[in-house]
Amino acid sequence: MLVVEDEPTIAESVAARLRMEGFLVELAHDGPSAVAAAEAGDPDLVVLDVMLPGFDGLEVCRRIQARRPVPVLMLTARDDENDLLVGLAVGADDYLTKPFSLRELAARVHALLRRVSRAAQARDEESASRIVLGDLEIDLAEHRVHRAGTEAHLTPTEFELLVYLAGRPRAVQPRERLLAEVWQWPDQAGARTVDSHVRALRHKLGADLIRTVHGVGYALEVPK
Repeated sequence: MLVVEDEPTIAESVAARLRMEGFLVELAHDGPSAVAAAEAGDPDLVVLDVMLPGFDGLEVCRRIQARRPVPVLMLTARDDENDLLVGLAVGADDYLTKPFSLRELAARVHALLRRVSRAAQARDEESASRIVLGDLEIDLAEHRVHRAGTEAHLTPTEFELLVYLAGRPRAVQPRERLLAEVWQWPDQAGARTVDSHVRALRHKLGADLIRTVHGVGYALEVPK
């Protein structure tokens, strides 16, 4: 694990909790050292604060993901939806808004790692599988998505959410079901996370792809 946080108290608390969970943890406290640590250590997951000296966490995320896809859990003191959408757009898979409990952080980390592991296993088991719906093509083996011939670069969580919806085209999926199946969260506390990831998918693949059913959830429309 790589924990990137410029506030020493928070950094040490997060690192201590993750070590209690059995992870090896490295710390970085600014943008440049975070990128260098990610390149040198190839972490399995990055816990990344948005506000950092040197350059911010969004730029750190861009540079890390450009080199090698890695799950990123962002920490932000801001609860502005635009900031969260930007974070998802540059490659973050999930986020926590400060202040947060260390118990919740640990749960999010475990859930994110399970999602990545499950997605990798599915790709191995379905190495020749593709999902084709109109001009949308999802390659499960190569973890690639094209819309109208143009490739869209998705985070692991965005990819898994898209695959889940694409496996049930036109069927409305309630938020609580998406949280349980994609995020493996047993309650509805993360409904806003679902909404943010859907917005990110619409931004990358087209606003017409996913239909909102107000008060219920989302459905993937079969594109032409």
